[in-house]
Amino acid sequence: MQLSDIIHSRRSIRSFSDKPVSDEVLETLLNTALESPSSSNAQPYKIAVAKGDIAQAIAKDLEDKFWRSNAINRQPLPKKLISALTSDAMPDSDFKPILGKYPGIFQKRRVETGMGLYKVLGIKREDKKARDEHMAKNFSFFNAPVAVFFFVDPRMKHMALVDAGIFMQTLMLAATDMGLGTCAQGALGIWRSPLDKHFDIPKEYKLVCGMALGYPDDNVVNQYRPEKLSLDDLVISSK
Repeated sequence: MQLSDIIHSRRSIRSFSDKPVSDEVLETLLNTALESPSSSNAQPYKIAVAKGDIAQAIAKDLEDKFWRSNAINRQPLPKKLISALTSDAMPDSDFKPILGKYPGIFQKRRVETGMGLYKVLGIKREDKKARDEHMAKNFSFFNAPVAVFFFVDPRMKHMALVDAGIFMQTLMLAATDMGLGTCAQGALGIWRSPLDKHFDIPKEYKLVCGMALGYPDDNVVNQYRPEKLSLDDLVISSK
């Protein structure tokens, strides 16, 4: 495809087929992403690639933590505080907070995007159970066969996050070009401990987020595209 076609056809994929991603395809994809630019070519990021039994074990651990933390958050305040101090289900993210209410206009856009997605999925706003069940799918990577986790060295300050974001975008566009789908997931940065069980992650590197990767299926949710900014909203006027 032409680059413009790749950019316009990329979607956040939330339903994957059971077709496996071969090691050869994955290696080609990652080598392409390695061409990403970074500040002074510092490349202050590392990735952990989970597939097969490791991906399934991590997904099981993450889903368990999600449901247990969800139950804790619904407890009365005194009990909630005690549970939060004693349970291993509470977030152990490297960057805090990972999720929460966004400020101002960003929360409005977030809510609009979420409501649009729920509409496509047929989930009513008041259906808390269905919303929780959909949220839980994040932690099984929407059944994608591959999950990629992104880490940065915080000694590079904010540039580490900038560079990691560029790397992720290159990876997502390269995946689209190869017939694969991706979903960048901030939720996969909530718990680091399940990853430390399976990967020898350098202690100085901090978990940012994750990404589901695989072949999209024909579920209608994969056609959802939230509204983007207009140029008037994007471009800052001159004085």
